[in-house]
Amino acid sequence: MIPYGTFTFFLIAFVLLIPVIILGLQGKRSRIYNGLSTLVMIELIFSSDKHNLFGQTWLSVQFINFILYILWQVAIILYYWKSRAKNNTFSKFFIVIVLSILPLVIVKIAQSSLIGASSIHFHESKVVELIGFLGISYITFKSVQLLMEIRDGSIKEVNFWKIIQFISFFPTISSGPIDRYKRFAKDDQKIPSGMQYHQMLLKAVHFIMIGFLYKYIIAYLIQVYAINPLMLDFNGFTTKWLYMYAYSLYLFFDFAGYSLFAIAFSYIYGIQTPPNFKQPFKAKNIKDFWNRWHMTLSFWFRDCIYMRTLFFLSKKKLLKSQFAMSNIAFSLNFIIMGIWHGIEIYYIAYGLYHALLFIGYGYYERWRKTHPPRWKNQITTIISIIITFHFVAFGFLIFSGKLF
Repeated sequence: MIPYGTFTFFLIAFVLLIPVIILGLQGKRSRIYNGLSTLVMIELIFSSDKHNLFGQTWLSVQFINFILYILWQVAIILYYWKSRAKNNTFSKFFIVIVLSILPLVIVKIAQSSLIGASSIHFHESKVVELIGFLGISYITFKSVQLLMEIRDGSIKEVNFWKIIQFISFFPTISSGPIDRYKRFAKDDQKIPSGMQYHQMLLKAVHFIMIGFLYKYIIAYLIQVYAINPLMLDFNGFTTKWLYMYAYSLYLFFDFAGYSLFAIAFSYIYGIQTPPNFKQPFKAKNIKDFWNRWHMTLSFWFRDCIYMRTLFFLSKKKLLKSQFAMSNIAFSLNFIIMGIWHGIEIYYIAYGLYHALLFIGYGYYERWRKTHPPRWKNQITTIISIIITFHFVAFGFLIFSGKLF
């Protein structure tokens, strides 16, 4: 069952969470019940009529893959945690990172080469159903981030059950937002008072209402009355131009709606999962956009790819120019982000496109330091927002695979 995809999913989730809500309003929490309710929801998410064992819907191939993958990640994390003091070399760190992402790489290659990934959210190919599971990317992101934080020494304590709880947290399991272990563990350790939980519950209800507006009203209307009619005769410049607008808006409202559902259910559990979107189409430039769009993923790539690449280049002094090294790091960051979506040419082109936008804007910023603008007011701000939106929307057209 697709998370937040049907009324049945919401109904079952709400019924299961009634005890959580009652305890929360009393300033209490049952970790045992939270764990059991999470297990039930995970089993519901991965249940399958097609790919199961012994004819049992609940014993699906995806569910088995999920359990095995969780154990795989936990084993890697605990091994690295326990062995880091004796031998915390880069080679060992590199090996555990490779082992952590290896299953995801296999799934992505199989998906792209045998069937081809779909740009429509939540589509799962038969290949992924058989060798992977829904949300494998986001569990991998959490695990890799945790390994990096262990190497940096910012993680002071790692607990077996806490790791499982963190990487298998059902509200965010399929498409994020991507939380951080330290932040998650802090929320989980501190039980909010009845009054604090009441405020969190009100926010959760608000997020759910906005989520329904975004995903099941606005995104639905865009798909039915804009995307579908345009796809009937997808030829000509004007059609693709209109599709660019429709697809960009659809992506935002569909994914932002889902993210709000995930955040809402997190709040019900007492976990304040960070937001994923912050009015991205109000961005004044491309850097501002990536500080607003899919923020948890953007910040993950920034911290795990860009910053570490830049640190490595600076440490080795491979180039004299810090600006040039930053551009190399930006390029690698967005190319990997594109490949993560799939190895199709349009995903890679999407990554390269945003790398070029970042590099180009970097040169523009340097030029602006010696050429300050003559006018800086509300009109120029609106113009900046419009220009940025069109650059971003064209990138989504590339991402959709419909440009050529």
